[in-house]
Amino acid sequence: MKVKKIQHIGIAVNNLAEATKLYTEVLGLKVEATEDVAEQKVRTAIINIGESKIELLEATSPDSAIAKFIEKKGEGIHHLAVEVEDVEAAIQEIKAKGLTMIDEKPRGGVQKTQIAFVHPKGSKILLEIVET
Repeated sequence: MKVKKIQHIGIAVNNLAEATKLYTEVLGLKVEATEDVAEQKVRTAIINIGESKIELLEATSPDSAIAKFIEKKGEGIHHLAVEVEDVEAAIQEIKAKGLTMIDEKPRGGVQKTQIAFVHPKGSKILLEIVET
């Protein structure tokens, strides 16, 4: 598995409109896209910064993973995403190296990506593997 780059850093927020102000008004960045991901019960805002992105995540349902994360830990960094060429091959390689996957098969992510999450119990962080 070859990791190409940090694809994005996911940040859980209570209010997407308010959270984007830091990046647009203070840092002078631009929201490139917003998207609802019904399967994950989130609304996202994508902010490009160099070769990587910041992905702001707002829960659209109280039973979403983001809502539960904020309830338990508050707003903040939720996950780190790395880009790979083949997410299915990456899943198999990660499993072969003894880590537990949350996703045994890729699922659809933001901006038509294929994603899978590595369980944080082995990686110490919620790690997302992304194929663009």
